[in-house]
Order: sequence, then structure tokens, then C-alpha cells
Amino acid sequence: MTVPRDSNGPLRIGLVSGPMVAIPPPAYAGTERVVAVLVNELALRGHDVTLIGPADSQVECKIVPTIDQALWSSGMSGDPTPYIEVTIERAWKVAHRFEVIHSHLDTLSFSFARHSPVPVLHTLHGRLDMPGVPELLDEFQDIALVAISESQRRWWPKNNWVATVHHGLPLEDAPFSERAGGYLAFVGRIAREKGVEAAIELARSVNLPLHMAAKVHEEDEKRLFAAVVAPAIDEGVVRFEGELATNQRDELLAGALATVLLGAWPEPFGLVAIESMATGTPVIARRAGALPEIVDHGLTGFLVDDVDEARFAVRGVATLDRRLVRRTALERFSVGRMVDEYEAVYQRMAADASLQPSARRRADAPVSIVGYPSTSAHDDRAAIVDATSTPPLGLR
Repeated sequence: MTVPRDSNGPLRIGLVSGPMVAIPPPAYAGTERVVAVLVNELALRGHDVTLIGPADSQVECKIVPTIDQALWSSGMSGDPTPYIEVTIERAWKVAHRFEVIHSHLDTLSFSFARHSPVPVLHTLHGRLDMPGVPELLDEFQDIALVAISESQRRWWPKNNWVATVHHGLPLEDAPFSERAGGYLAFVGRIAREKGVEAAIELARSVNLPLHMAAKVHEEDEKRLFAAVVAPAIDEGVVRFEGELATNQRDELLAGALATVLLGAWPEPFGLVAIESMATGTPVIARRAGALPEIVDHGLTGFLVDDVDEARFAVRGVATLDRRLVRRTALERFSVGRMVDEYEAVYQRMAADASLQPSARRRADAPVSIVGYPSTSAHDDRAAIVDATSTPPLGLR
């Protein structure tokens, strides 16, 4: 007879993060910052948390190391797929140790979720309209998914969406400026979908400098920088800051008249928007993707359809109450609210797994990775490192 678990008790939770960036990220990142928040807050709440991720992560929990050094820190660029496969294999080896596993590998670990001996939750951080992703979603309609916005999930109503959870970050310590600054801010990646060209066009048309804090790692980012950003720097329109540490980035946001998010793509969420609003700086965002769920038009910023409308927004943005902008962001996008929602999902999944074990598919034959021997899902050879006492070990 299976004894039901305490639905409010602590859980053994495995959080799976990719190989590109350590936890917490040393510079700007999206997914990894959310993972860092979850790791720390869940541990503070008394859960037994393990990070399955890069060995150079600095977290107050145990680590199952997947790679010695996060790829971006090592200077690697290109296809990370082999390293992601190692990450999945490591998660598979230790899956039986947990009551719930929370994967942040997007669609790449769907098969693991289907065959895992314990429930696996996926938060999808990326866009879902990329080649091959719709077919994956159609195939894996049984696995548990969390969307980060209603916009992200709207074309796949048949999938097993267990929740929509807007991101939350520790925004309380963000610097605040009550006075509107004299420049526009852009934070993110030098990528066409992020609206780089539109942001520069807007800055040029309203005669305001554009301060850009952005990463340029991949070859397409380098090409766009050379073609679009570098000439604007020479022209005096853009002041390029490169990748900034969190405190420097927040100071840049706090000092701006507005932060611009003009990408014409279905942004799944938009961490930059909530970070900007936490400093009191309103957001001028294209009415696309999740941004209408994040920006309250006329309150915390303006939603626009093109650069012409963005010019109207620049004229009106200084009239917004920056204290109200900040207060609204702190209330809507707190760590506590986000972790409460995830915790409820974990508890529900763990209870369902213990009460209905026959409903779960079990792993009869795990996927073999080229260069690594096949292992059982219950193979206990994967090292767990207590990051609070012992330096993490690398992949052997």
C-alpha cells in the first residue's frame, strides 16, 4: 500500500540547467538567473535541492556536475548539443534520488521527461515557433509543461500545460531614480529579433543617445554588430557598454528616460522589462509576444506597433510616475510569488506520482550517448557534490 506523502512537506528537487552559463551567471543571462533564484529560494524554504549543471556554479545546495567550466566562461562558441546530451545523461543517472525534477533545457529533454522514473517538469524559456519545435510539442503532449506567458502557450492548447508562471527576480535592491534621464537604454543580445535596428532608428529620430549593454558572442551577432551597431557608434548615436555586471546594468537602466524593446518577434517573456521597471524606468515595447502581459500601457510604459508610435511614446514617457512604475514591478514580479507558484506545481506532481505510480512510464532502456557507456536510470555512479562544503568536481 502506498502511503500518501505530506502535500506541504519538503521535497527532494533536482533542477537541471544547461552547460552554457554557470549558476548564478557572472554576467547577463536569462534562464540561468531564474534557475539561480529557484535554487536559492527553494533551499531557504527547506527543500532538499540539487543543481544538475556546470561544476563552476556557486550555489548553496548540492551539485551533480555536468561539465568542469560553463561553456561561455571557457570561450566556447558553436553547437552545445553534445554537452547538453551529457547533462541529460547525468540527470538520468540520478533521477531516482528526487521526487520532482525541473528541467530548464527547453525541448531538448522531452524524451527524458517521458521515460523518467520520477515526474519531470519543463519550463519552456524560448520561443516555440522555431523549426521542429511544433512537431516536438505535438509528439510530447503528455509531459508536464510550464509556460512563462500566456502568449507563449496559446498555439498549443492540447499540451499538458500545468501552469503559466511569470518570472520573478529579487528586484527590491535595484537602484531607483525618480528623475527621468536623457538617454534611451537597450539591454540584451545584438540580434535582429531583439529590435536592434529599430532601437537605433528610434534614437536617431528623437535625437537621444542610445546606451546599449549587450552581448556579442555568436557569429551572427558579430555580423549584425559590424553592420548596424558599429556605424551608429561612429555616428555618435550609440554608446556601447558591452556586457555589464548586474549592478552596472541596473544603474544604466535606472538612469535612462526609457528602456526600448522593439523586437518584432513573439518574446516569450522579457526579463529586461521587469528589471527596467524595478528601477523606475518605464518601458517602450512593441506590442508582441508576452510584453502586453508585462507592460501596463500608460502606467509602467507604452506598447507600440512600430517606430513611429515609439516616437509618440518617447514624448509621453517622462510624464509617467516612476515610483508607481517601480512599485508595480515589485508587486507583480517578486521571487516569492514565482516560487509559490512553482512550489504548488511540485507538490501536486509529487503527490500524483506517489498516489498513481502505475500512471507513470518507467525507463526500461535509457538513451546512450556517443562516447559514453549506456547506464541504467538507477546507476548511482554520478557524483553529487555538496557545494556548501566541498569544491565541485568536474566531469571525469
